[in-house]
Amino acid sequence: MSRRTELVNAFLVAVSLLFAAASPAGAQAAAPPMGWSEWDAYGITVTEADFRANAAVLASLKQYGWQYALFDAGWYMQNPGAADKAGNGYVVDDAGRLTPAVNRFPSATNGAGFKPLADWLHARGLKLGIHVMPGIPRQAVEANRPIAGSPFHAAEAADTTQTCSWDSEFYVARENTAGQAYLDSIFKLYAQWGVDYIKLGCVSDHPAHPGEIRQIAEAIAKAGRPMVFSLSPGPPSPEVLEIAQRSATAWRFSEEHWDFWTPEAGQTGHMVGLRQDFDLFEKWASAATTGHWIDGDVLPAGWLGPHPAWGEARATRLTHDERRSEFALWAFARSPLFMGANLTQLDAFTRALMTNREILAINQTAQESHPVRELPASFENLRVWEAQTQAGGRARSYLAFFNIEDKPVVLHATWAQFGVKGAHSARSLWDGKRTKAAPTLEATIAAHGCAVYEVE
Repeated sequence: MSRRTELVNAFLVAVSLLFAAASPAGAQAAAPPMGWSEWDAYGITVTEADFRANAAVLASLKQYGWQYALFDAGWYMQNPGAADKAGNGYVVDDAGRLTPAVNRFPSATNGAGFKPLADWLHARGLKLGIHVMPGIPRQAVEANRPIAGSPFHAAEAADTTQTCSWDSEFYVARENTAGQAYLDSIFKLYAQWGVDYIKLGCVSDHPAHPGEIRQIAEAIAKAGRPMVFSLSPGPPSPEVLEIAQRSATAWRFSEEHWDFWTPEAGQTGHMVGLRQDFDLFEKWASAATTGHWIDGDVLPAGWLGPHPAWGEARATRLTHDERRSEFALWAFARSPLFMGANLTQLDAFTRALMTNREILAINQTAQESHPVRELPASFENLRVWEAQTQAGGRARSYLAFFNIEDKPVVLHATWAQFGVKGAHSARSLWDGKRTKAAPTLEATIAAHGCAVYEVE
């Protein structure tokens, strides 16, 4: 790769970071958020020491755009992994709000919450994200805790007839003044901690409660601190999609994405593999807009251990070709990019993906990116995405060709088939190699692999 290309792409990433940093409270990120989630490596067992060790590695990659360190579900559990949800020992404060379990997060002692950890991250140029559940903890309702900053109590704010289907320890918040007051109180607390990213779980089919999403968006807007607002999981119902497109920074279109191409026999229905994601990204692409991104979920890359949220500790089961396809698909679809690897055991291949400035620049700065839907019959085993970026007064065009077949395929296409007249050369974004200028493009693409080119 030439020094000039390196400089241009460094500029593209820097621009995206400036946009993200300039987003005011209530505004949506100008570029998809990038970061690390502990879910795929630690699940609900992560400790403060684990988190800090991974975040230290993340800080060394911040120059490439990686900045959010995200706690997924369970940071409020004293005994994660107990036989029943109630046995997990959820921790709430005197106002019924979830707080970090001090036995796992010692800096949260004396009511400090995540503020010491957020300060530590911010000093390193990183940002803190936390997963939250909709509604009010059951124990806060049973104790009828007072709602901070209001005359109400938890029992007035909770609909005790409705819970999340996979965690009944939370009641849905009522769409009334007391319900809004409770939600206002928790997001004000998170703002005081210095939280930058909210991932709301149990959104779509547990059942869906678009009214509460609307209430949370309002609470975040009033909290006094900019926070990315992400919805999980999907697929979204029409009502959820409508509010997501207006109020959420990102929203998932599927259940959890894990490290397989297609499901194994007997696999439960709450997971999707990479093959299915090609269809899902194409299906939902037109629903995304700038600042309101479709989200393919965390990338199960590298070492998934010691306690991944699904399965045994392992190196990701995706091949190198599949991992390139996964990373490029998320980039061209402008999905949020969150790596699930244990960063303290970051391998060279995962690092190479995370530091590929040109692929990242497509994700962060593309002015236009979409699947190519009308393809020649000879492309039946290929999926194609195109993207355009603009930097320094120069327009750049990119094409990604994905082989969804279980064997290698030979790509033979004319530039005219993609609306590009004349003869062109193509430069690979994986290794920098160029083809000779010609009216056609030919390449052999590995099974489940991809070729990504800048059209020159």
